[in-house]
Amino acid sequence: MSGRIVSIVDDYGYDKMIVDLNRLCSANPFLQLSYIGESVMGKPIPAIQIGTGDVRIHYNAAFHANEWITSLIALVFLEEYGNAIRTDSFILDRRAIDLFRRTTLYMVPMVNPDGVDLVQYGVNESHPFYELLMQWNESSCDYSQWKSNIRGVDLNDQFPAHWEIETLRRNPTGPGPRDYPGEAPLSEPEAVALADFTKHNNFHLVIALHTQGREIYWNYRDYEPIRACWIAEQLAAVSGYKAVKLTDSDAGYKDWFIQEFRRPGFTVEVGFGSNPLPIGQFYDIYEEARTILVLGLSLCSLSD
Repeated sequence: MSGRIVSIVDDYGYDKMIVDLNRLCSANPFLQLSYIGESVMGKPIPAIQIGTGDVRIHYNAAFHANEWITSLIALVFLEEYGNAIRTDSFILDRRAIDLFRRTTLYMVPMVNPDGVDLVQYGVNESHPFYELLMQWNESSCDYSQWKSNIRGVDLNDQFPAHWEIETLRRNPTGPGPRDYPGEAPLSEPEAVALADFTKHNNFHLVIALHTQGREIYWNYRDYEPIRACWIAEQLAAVSGYKAVKLTDSDAGYKDWFIQEFRRPGFTVEVGFGSNPLPIGQFYDIYEEARTILVLGLSLCSLSD
């Protein structure tokens, strides 16, 4: 992992990501940059496409604002994978060009750009949501524990997969730093953008990167294909993470994907500790996460 392009810094936000994405595309002309929609604040949400294969894989990161370190994981993986393709070398034990020809990876490295920037940089009185944010955050200027988007909605509780049940379980009082599922499923533009992107590309497998716990969630209400458990166990074996059959959780992106497509979908909780995970842990976290991201490109088939 060279680190020549992606900046491993603890104030990593949307603008730094866009700079890094453009530099990655310049270094690797086979990367295709597009935008799948916009955030509440009008930030274009980028996606990178890499590969020419028929197996379509989707990875995403930073659904939750204070889990911004997952965006760095996504970008560093793109850099490492791109380098290996360009030099016809291996990434872990896989020949990168073989993965490139077999699969097409669609990476959305920052689902929640407004929330990430809120956590990283805070807001001042000129911000259009300043008064509401201060109210929702109990008059505190410390947004380090903020998970939601800029309207106080948890984007990973936004999907039409038993959303009503999740709302009853959360029993939210209204917008805030975490756990408010919104007034309706897909009420937020970031969630709509990702749902539309998923439907348009009809992915065979998805992985959503979150923090923390070193766990892999692979099921949803028995909608998942039989092979999903086996895939999760393989991902757990290479990473040292634990494959967990999750219950009493609905309305997440991987829940909706599994329900909608009956294909393997995974939430991967990288790292261990308290969110936001410190940048000092990045390289250790990345070494574990990259094993999952590489193997994820190898395990799925067109029949999944």
